[in-house]
Amino acid sequence: MDLDGIKEAAAKAPGMGSIGDFIREQRQQAQVSLRQLAKLAGVSNPYLSQVERGLRKPSAEILQQIAKGLRISAEQLYLQAGILEHRAGSTELIQAILADHRLTERQKTVLIEIYQSFCRENQVPDNPAATPTVTAAGISEEE
Repeated sequence: MDLDGIKEAAAKAPGMGSIGDFIREQRQQAQVSLRQLAKLAGVSNPYLSQVERGLRKPSAEILQQIAKGLRISAEQLYLQAGILEHRAGSTELIQAILADHRLTERQKTVLIEIYQSFCRENQVPDNPAATPTVTAAGISEEE
């Protein structure tokens, strides 16, 4: 797995480049042939070629299979494809994780995925005033 492409994706807003170009770049950086990636992802060579050339838009499921074949985070492909929204404020942390040379590539990927899952889990509800607050005295309703 090569993190250069992930770094570029973290620095770019979604939609700045095509998903096909991004997949091709990742595949070339991983030194994997089109045929090899197609086999790893469980798709046909012509289909993957069409995705890379921007003629087809892959589903989230296909993107996940391609990410597994490239050994990169599926979320990075989802961001690039516009399936997931880019969250403001998270870019700095992700870039810091990616820049830390003390971590292995696998550790960086896992940290990013854990961070993003916690962010999703802790999303603020539409009406935070209606949610209970836990205090030392117990649970109270905010008004």
